[in-house]
Amino acid sequence: MRLTLTAILALTAGTASAEGVLNLYNWGNYTSPELLEKFTAETGITVTVTDYDSNDTALAKIQAGGHGFDLVVPSANYVPIYKELGLIQQLDLARLPNHANIAPEWVNVDWDPGRTFTVPWQWGMTGVAVNTSVYGGDINTSSIWLEPPAELVGKINVTPEMNDVIAMAVMYVGGDLCTEDLEVLRKARDLLMAAKPSWLSMDYGMTEKMAAGDVGATVYWNGAMMRSRIENPAVAFGFPREGYPIFMDSVALLSDAQNVDEAYAFMDFIMNPEHAAMISAFARYANGIAGADAFMPEDMKTAPELVVPEEFRAAGKFLPACPASAVELYTAIWTELQG
Repeated sequence: MRLTLTAILALTAGTASAEGVLNLYNWGNYTSPELLEKFTAETGITVTVTDYDSNDTALAKIQAGGHGFDLVVPSANYVPIYKELGLIQQLDLARLPNHANIAPEWVNVDWDPGRTFTVPWQWGMTGVAVNTSVYGGDINTSSIWLEPPAELVGKINVTPEMNDVIAMAVMYVGGDLCTEDLEVLRKARDLLMAAKPSWLSMDYGMTEKMAAGDVGATVYWNGAMMRSRIENPAVAFGFPREGYPIFMDSVALLSDAQNVDEAYAFMDFIMNPEHAAMISAFARYANGIAGADAFMPEDMKTAPELVVPEEFRAAGKFLPACPASAVELYTAIWTELQG
């Protein structure tokens, strides 16, 4: 789903405030070039995409100001932060006729009731991917990275996304998301600190590394691991029975956007079912647009990374925006883990 590499896809040149230009700030390797080409062909609007590697990176850049971006694609648990800080603006739904295409289950969401600040991009799950030529055991468990088997010691990557990692560790020890139970957090912290010496890295960019066999296992996102598996059939994605996060990334209009008309044109464009399917076909995640399934690639309809086995469905929990008091506790654990 996401890479650290920053890439700029400019279909034609233009300044940030020029007419017919749009500046999109999105996760790396997450935006379909085919979609951009079609959008430009149909609207005449040139899209420049600047990549980021994490929610925190994007938020810090936007907060700093002077960024020149019009649209950003935060995860659901970050949308309330953007709203509270006044970094994104409420949408004029009259300018978004395709807003009616948002699937019912993705309209009245906790982080944006009625979808008045954001429109869907893609959604997926954080799990554990394994190279089965290195490890042939159970892949549907976070013990792979929290209590690593001998075969995987020194071969594990843990993606440095605090919310995903802390959530999975907390669920592994039997806690609830956003818990402030100090005993639960102590158990999660101790487990993480004990496991870290067995890890190879804490990095992004695993799509290529898993495909190349450079890493034996990784905590990562399902769509990206489907892309890895297409290149290397030994890659398998597991859904930890102890609990795993579900996420949705959505497009928001920045409060200081300079190309507002172009931004509305793009947001409406991506809520067309055929265009939403193009986004999914590239990055290999599901989207939140009704009718898009008819245009999706056949291999996505049965992909083991996307179709969760019945026995593991209840273990998936949507990652919420935790209260500041909980975030402070998690940040303390994360800071120690990063040390």
